Amino acid sequence: MPTYVVAEAETSELPKIVVEPEPKHPPVSPVKRSRIGDLPMRVIYRFLAVTVAVVVAAVAAVIGFMSSGSSDRPGGEAPGPIAAPSAATPPPGPSSSPEPPSASASSSPSASASPSAAPTASATPATPPRSAAVLAALADPRVPELPDDRRLGRLPGKPHATERRIRDTRSGVSLVRFGKPWKGYGTAPFATKQVLPKARGAATRAMLVSCPVPINVQETVKDTALLAARWTLNHHPRGGKITWTASQPIKDGWMLAYQVRYKVKGKSRRSMAAVAVKEIPGAAKPALVFVTIPDAQRSRWRDINTAISSISTVKPE
Repeated sequence: MPTYVVAEAETSELPKIVVEPEPKHPPVSPVKRSRIGDLPMRVIYRFLAVTVAVVVAAVAAVIGFMSSGSSDRPGGEAPGPIAAPSAATPPPGPSSSPEPPSASASSSPSASASPSAAPTASATPATPPRSAAVLAALADPRVPELPDDRRLGRLPGKPHATERRIRDTRSGVSLVRFGKPWKGYGTAPFATKQVLPKARGAATRAMLVSCPVPINVQETVKDTALLAARWTLNHHPRGGKITWTASQPIKDGWMLAYQVRYKVKGKSRRSMAAVAVKEIPGAAKPALVFVTIPDAQRSRWRDINTAISSISTVKPE
C-alpha cells in the first residue's frame, strides 16, 4: 500500500456530531386582567340591557305563574268574599249531585262588595240644593252670604221686666207684651204689632211684630229665615244693607240677627234687627217674629234679646 494512503487514512478527521440547539420560544407575556374601564361603553350598555331584560322576563314569569296557579287547580276560584252557606242547602250525600254554580256565586268581587259601599254613601245626607229664590236673595248686594252659626250676644240696654204676653193664634205663637214706652199699634199687615214712640231724627220706627211668614217657604227653615230677613228691608229706610251678627237654631226654627246700615240726610245710621222663623204643627206656614230698633233708641236694643227668647208655640186657629 502506498504510504500516502496510510498517512491520509491516519490523518482523516472524524465526522463531527453537531447538536442542534432547542428552538427558542418567544417569552409568554403575563395575562393581563381585564377591567371594565378597558371595555367600550357600547359593550357595557348591551350587557346591562340584556341583564335587565332577563330579570324582567323572570319576574313576569313568576307573577304569571302565581296569579294563574289557583285557577289552574281543580275547583280553584278567583279570590273573593266567602259567602255564608244557606240554611236551606241539604247536606252532601252519596245521592246528591253537585249543583252548577249560580250567577250570583260567579259574580265579581266588586259586585259583591257594592252593598257594603251603599251605607257609606248614605251616611252623609246631601245638602238640598238652594232654590232660585234663595240664589236671587244672595245675589242681592244688600244681602251677604249667611255666616257660620253663632249665638246672639247680650245687646246694650236694660232688660224689660214683664210677664204679660200676647197670643197670636193666627200665626201659632205667643210672645212678650212690653209695657211703656212700648204700646200696641194697628196690626195690618201683621197679626200683632208693638211699637216705640218715634225718636227725633230717626228715619224709622222701632217695632215688634208677628205673622205667618209672608214669603215662600223653603226647603230648610234657615233659608226661609234668610228670605224673611231680606223682606224686612222693606220696613227700613231705602238703601239699607244687612250685616249679620248672629245665626242660630231655636226650638222648631231658626233666628237671624243683623244690623241694617243706611243713610239719613247724608249721615250713616243703623238699626238692630232680628227675625225668628218657627215651624208650627198643623199650620199652613211657619210663624215669623220680627223686631227692629234704630240706633237713636240704642238703649232699648236689649228688648230684642227679650223678644226672641220669649217666643213659644200656641195652637193656631
